[in-house]
Amino acid sequence: MKIYETSTAPNPRRVRMFLAEKGLLDKVEFVQVDLQKGENLTPEYQAMNPMKKVPVMQLDDGNCVAETMAICLYFEQMYPEKPLMGTTPLEKAQLEQWQRWLDYYFFMPTGMCFQHTTGYFKDRMNPIKEWGEEAGRQVADFLVFLDRHLEGREFIYGDNVTAADITAFCTVDFARVVKIRIAPEQTNLQAWYDRMKERPSAKA
Repeated sequence: MKIYETSTAPNPRRVRMFLAEKGLLDKVEFVQVDLQKGENLTPEYQAMNPMKKVPVMQLDDGNCVAETMAICLYFEQMYPEKPLMGTTPLEKAQLEQWQRWLDYYFFMPTGMCFQHTTGYFKDRMNPIKEWGEEAGRQVADFLVFLDRHLEGREFIYGDNVTAADITAFCTVDFARVVKIRIAPEQTNLQAWYDRMKERPSAKA
């Protein structure tokens, strides 16, 4: 199977870290897509993902799956031996809860801050600087919440690394592009980040 990605983008990194944690990187061929050159806008790419985003997984039978967590769910179902999305109904539900919080209140605002303040995609969108700045403030607020949550905890949910940790870790790194960083007083968050950074998957 193939995964079409941009190695510097945060969503593909989430998938690579997920696969690395499960020991599945060798199951996939990674194909690089140049977003700045618009390689994701071609008819061929849109046939795989009409949303024109990365990553996209193409199975050997030609079926395609877009969206980061949908791709991760496929591998979780196919290779359940190291669960990263919960095992019991409660764990799966609460991890889905966390995944939505992280996506809606952390990852997406970080992306909006990037898109609307850096001008990276100004040739194909209408950046609104004020919205980007507001999104950045939302990200900073979420970091405060996450720091409080991590007090006395090694991971975001449960006793082992999960998809929630992967999403949060990749978002913290992504936020550096828009000059949002863990504050010195956010010691719980910093300790968690340092632990995640030492995991081999962080280099995937």
